[in-house]
Amino acid sequence: MNAPLIIDPTLKSWIPYPIDSDFPIQNLPLGIFSKSDGITKVCSIIGDQVVDLFGLYSDGFIQCPGLDISDLASGYLNKLLQKGKNTIREIRKDLVQLLSEANTKDQSLIKNHLYPLKSVKLHLPVKVGDYTDFYSSREHATNVGMMFRDPANALLPNWLHLPVGYHGRASSIVVSGTDIKRPKGQIQLKDGEAPILDSTRQLDIELEMAFVIGKENKLGDSIPIEIAEQHIQGLLLFNDWSARDIQRWEYVPLGPFLAKNFASSISPWLIDLDALEPFRTNGPEPSLPLLDYLRNDKPSNFDIELAVYLITSDGTENLICKSNSKYLYWSMSQQLAHHTINGCNMQIGDLCASGTISGPTPDSYGSMLELAWKGTKPLLLKDGTTRSFLLDGDTITIKGFAQHDQYRIGFGEVSGRIVA
Repeated sequence: MNAPLIIDPTLKSWIPYPIDSDFPIQNLPLGIFSKSDGITKVCSIIGDQVVDLFGLYSDGFIQCPGLDISDLASGYLNKLLQKGKNTIREIRKDLVQLLSEANTKDQSLIKNHLYPLKSVKLHLPVKVGDYTDFYSSREHATNVGMMFRDPANALLPNWLHLPVGYHGRASSIVVSGTDIKRPKGQIQLKDGEAPILDSTRQLDIELEMAFVIGKENKLGDSIPIEIAEQHIQGLLLFNDWSARDIQRWEYVPLGPFLAKNFASSISPWLIDLDALEPFRTNGPEPSLPLLDYLRNDKPSNFDIELAVYLITSDGTENLICKSNSKYLYWSMSQQLAHHTINGCNMQIGDLCASGTISGPTPDSYGSMLELAWKGTKPLLLKDGTTRSFLLDGDTITIKGFAQHDQYRIGFGEVSGRIVA
């Protein structure tokens, strides 16, 4: 396994972009796009220009050993991910050479394979076979425990010993920009009463990040924590929409079901772990001793700033939350090590989400359940209205980036509008 590809922080591109662009030459994420012809292909992005990797390969600009044209002529990244980290590193190296300001001879030809972001359609980047949602933020788990259980014992006994998680529904994961239909389910309006069937009245968000599996393990084999990141290709923004009233009635004894499986939204760009290497940081110190398989001396969290915006139907944007992925108590390496300690086999394109990422202050809580504290402290919006949960016509947009002195590694955004 080659070392991570760290791109010179001083490197500039001949393609102009502002200093606060999400997609400088140090980023170069992967995605899937189509033009007006509807044909899907693998792409990257720099500034506001989508880079057609299929076209660059066809014209000989990308000459990565082991890469086949069919790997780039696809509706998903899965086939390319299967080629492994080293192949993707070689692609990113070729892109750096092609797009750096030192390359003065090929610019006119390369421009044939660049398309303004606004002129193309972005698609779901991976075909998700299986999806697991964790519960890795101590602040979030504590807040929920205080609201629904004994505040003095907010965390359940297992929480500080293992990354709690559940298996979600992969088929309802949708790409940013997809409308979210308000789901129906059983709701108990008052304790002791029979439930009714109705549309959720407590539609919520969950500010999360997700990692994508790029290397499989065999059934029966565990992934040691020391090599967990060798199996993770990159990260996405994730919004696990939740129907809290449906969830409250159905989750005992087996956990979320209809309250979660109606939709989860992901951002269209897979940000490579290599691009995030400069932003590696330690997570919170464990409060209790961990079993050996969950111990990791390497810093395994990332300093990624996150923000949630609620846009009302008239277009007014309200910043309702600012958080950071570094707050996660359980890192993705610990999540994956625990996920596979029993021999569970992960497959290319599998997705694991962090669970709601809440910070230590009320303005950093990653769900409306917490921000409005179970409806007792409604959020006041700019137009004078309030929200405890989402209304039809509301749009939620999540953004994220890691900030360097000389550039920004951004994730773009994941957005969805609520419809009846």
